[in-house]
Amino acid sequence: MNIFVTGAPGWLGTRCVEMITKKEFSCQKNDYSLKCLVLGGSDGSYLKALNAEIVYGDVRVPASFKGAIDGCDYVIHAAGIIHPKRIQDLYEVNYIGTRNIIQEAISAGVKRMVYISSNSSAGFSREGQLFSEADPAHPYMEYGKSKYLAECAVMEAVKSAKIEAVILRPCWFYGPRQPDRQTRFFQMIKKGNPVLFGDGSNLRSVSYIDNIVQGIILALEKDGINGEIYWIADENPYTVLEMYQTISGLLGINELRPKKIPGWSSWVFEQIDAVLQCLGLYIKEVHVAGEMSRNIACSVEKAKKELGYEPGISLKEGMRRSINWCRDNGEEI
Repeated sequence: MNIFVTGAPGWLGTRCVEMITKKEFSCQKNDYSLKCLVLGGSDGSYLKALNAEIVYGDVRVPASFKGAIDGCDYVIHAAGIIHPKRIQDLYEVNYIGTRNIIQEAISAGVKRMVYISSNSSAGFSREGQLFSEADPAHPYMEYGKSKYLAECAVMEAVKSAKIEAVILRPCWFYGPRQPDRQTRFFQMIKKGNPVLFGDGSNLRSVSYIDNIVQGIILALEKDGINGEIYWIADENPYTVLEMYQTISGLLGINELRPKKIPGWSSWVFEQIDAVLQCLGLYIKEVHVAGEMSRNIACSVEKAKKELGYEPGISLKEGMRRSINWCRDNGEEI
């Protein structure tokens, strides 16, 4: 059984290759060989060490991976961009790139595609309520729109009966191999005075990376789920303050004194972000600040019931592993 993976050597794509090739989940029924679409100029040596076949190409350029999916049974499409240099990049990579992968997968006669979407395609949850898959989508900013359009492209392919597909919506990723922005977040908490918008009582669902990979494996192998969408996150959402306190405890901070900024200031950043994005501009810090006082919380009950999803890694354990990974890789935390 062959799997074509996009998004490696990125964070999630690489972890998929690691865990699937090593068969680290008991829920995995089959042995697989993997082929990875790697962006030109990226280092694919680690993937090769995992016995993955490497194809260099770009999801935005169909000719660059023409025929690469031939002979594959499944596609895991995890390639995407979150923080772009240009707003246009979001649509070229997340939407057009997904359409290109779908068309090539259809041409290759792939059995099923698992598309990794985002909570941003749904928007924000209401206070005191958790997202379910039945809720209407309200994409947040241009990133959310690009991911939602990609979801629509996937569902159109399903409705045309050209391919089976499943959509997964993870939330805020964390875990080993994390990007620099997550490490900087740890370093802010290590100093004992991280920025906190509002009182920190807003709820956030987060997704430990191994829990996400478990969801991907289940979505590949489970029968009768064609065309379904699943939220994939840790068992329960947490308040932002609870997350800060959990991390500070693991870092040995005796007294956490967040710099509390009025919640309305996050709303101001959100408005500035909206104007900038309308002008085709993107500033990561403004975007992140604009959503920090919002509720983004989901229920994983559908995934548990229909997929057999069991997000066994808690926030404390997941953050402990993340911190240890940073330290093992020379980060000062």
